[in-house]
Amino acid sequence: MKLKCIIVDDSSMQRMAVAKLVNNHPHLALVAEYSNAIEAKNGLKNHEVDVIFLDVEMPIISGFDLLEALDNPPQVILITGKPDYALKAFDYDVTDYLHKPITLARFEASVKRAVAKYEQINRIDEDEEHIFVKSNLKKRKVILNDIKWIEALGDYIKLVTDEANIVILSTMKSFEKQLPAEKFLRIHKSYIVNLEKIEKFNSKNVEVSGRQIPLSRNKKTELAEALANV
Repeated sequence: MKLKCIIVDDSSMQRMAVAKLVNNHPHLALVAEYSNAIEAKNGLKNHEVDVIFLDVEMPIISGFDLLEALDNPPQVILITGKPDYALKAFDYDVTDYLHKPITLARFEASVKRAVAKYEQINRIDEDEEHIFVKSNLKKRKVILNDIKWIEALGDYIKLVTDEANIVILSTMKSFEKQLPAEKFLRIHKSYIVNLEKIEKFNSKNVEVSGRQIPLSRNKKTELAEALANV
């Protein structure tokens, strides 16, 4: 597995130094290099990128300005000559922060962190049942077992997982068809629950992660039968 990356730095010497580290690393593939943030922003429209090696101190548009201009930035490893940017860097949820001159050991530690984060995001375990959903114009992989319940929100539905709430444009009826019937049950016009996540239930509600979810009267028998088979 190789993470596709770009380098954004106004110094050609610095770009060469980082490119050499990237090209020598077994888990990285260099897609492009840019000398300024405007080129980089345009380049990101044409390239699928997993990691940006980004210089903070660039003229006109800084690395932080570029991060603010990106709607859905990939992982970012910031590169800077000034240690006092470290705190600001973490406001931008960057993966890591490299101080010039970059040592090989420190670079490898950063890449290790980026690879771990990539694996966590993508959960590279193809045995796990999953679906792809479109949220905020991006395709997202959702592991079915991570879904606790699904809630109707007008024209949208909300998938509730431990990690996040994912809102997608869909009806409950069409989404229900994508789910395995033995694992998920629509217990109310506005709720579908993951049967394995139910902690307890009574005649009016089921409890999932401490949250009470309404149970329709006509679904009680179906729920009891479904839970007996889980």
